[in-house]
Amino acid sequence: MTDSGRELDLVIYGATGFVGRLLADYLARNSPDGIRIGLAGRSQAKLEATRSVLGARAADWPIVIADADDAVALAELASRTKVVATTVGPYAKYGAEMVAACVAAGTDYVDLTGEVLFVRESIDAHHEKARANGVKIVHSCGYDSIPSDLGVHVLHQRVQADGAGDLGDTTLVATLRGGVSGGTIDTLRTQIDVSKKDRALRRLAASPYSLSPDRTKEPDLGRQPDVAVVNGAEIAPEATGWKAPFVMGSYNTRIVRRSNALRDWAYGRTFKYREVMGVGDSRLSRLYAGGVAAVLGGLVLGLSLPPTRFVLDRILPAPGEGPSEKTQRNGFFAMDIYTTTTTGARYAARVKAQGDPGYRATAVLLGESALSLVLDRDRLPEAAGVLTPATALGDVLVERLRGAGVEVSARKL
Repeated sequence: MTDSGRELDLVIYGATGFVGRLLADYLARNSPDGIRIGLAGRSQAKLEATRSVLGARAADWPIVIADADDAVALAELASRTKVVATTVGPYAKYGAEMVAACVAAGTDYVDLTGEVLFVRESIDAHHEKARANGVKIVHSCGYDSIPSDLGVHVLHQRVQADGAGDLGDTTLVATLRGGVSGGTIDTLRTQIDVSKKDRALRRLAASPYSLSPDRTKEPDLGRQPDVAVVNGAEIAPEATGWKAPFVMGSYNTRIVRRSNALRDWAYGRTFKYREVMGVGDSRLSRLYAGGVAAVLGGLVLGLSLPPTRFVLDRILPAPGEGPSEKTQRNGFFAMDIYTTTTTGARYAARVKAQGDPGYRATAVLLGESALSLVLDRDRLPEAAGVLTPATALGDVLVERLRGAGVEVSARKL
């Protein structure tokens, strides 16, 4: 449990980065009076420049200097605050020391990672100590993977309330509009590079249960493909048109499966979960879906081969770059999750928000996650350790997000 006598309530680590600035702006406008927030990073000048444009409410926010590989500075940062919200990625490169510092200091932690191998490393290195220290280490509190994780959470709650059995075959259909940042591309590069060096890591990354607490206890449910072109009619009558692979499905699915396992398989021992992306419902949707699959496969292959990697590195966005203000404002996401329960009943959940999914909307999701830990700690689930958004924050975060204008709902079909 974090120490209530600490100097700060929340530190934004990486406050000068693209998403870090959006998070700082969101909290400057939306956090309650009296919340003690600090801005952290490695450049005093850049942190001061960030603070200067946040308005009067942030004028006195302290600045904390800490480099991602400076264990002493990170330990001091963690000891000064109740909660750290970090946007410094790729986390495989820059995240491990911050997690270790928070666990040692008894400081709660949230981040935006979508990196399977980093989270697996975090679980193996820190879960037991974090649990013993009463610390919540909560990965993936942005577009990856709150809509997926909380969407299945409220879906399960509705099914249980109706006494309709367990979740069976469950599919998320993503619809979105937004931009791509250099940070996202750099994360993909890092994951590819790490996997190329170690066959065991490649197998781990490919496992559908790579983030489960004990993979030997997971049910053998057969193939659960992460990349597939799917006819919407196979999902639900409402899901018209063919669906493409969803770029973050191979990550989000593992977070949702970890939530199920951490809850002693509360969703059901036969729960199967996948994610796809809508491309419209016209007669050409199958062609479009196949095209998306080809592009995604081509990008991964291109970043894996030195000649094409050289070219792509020069035309793809660089770290620190992100979508324009207009793109952020006009973006949106809607995640519709369909299930057929073990009693044959059909249900759906929806998580929907305005704003570019990976940036403006993510600032809301991460900001409210951090505020949950600061303001609602005594109402959160008792679980500690390396957790998922659903198992760490649960209904309290659902409530907060609804108050922030995010739709989170479930219904019987």
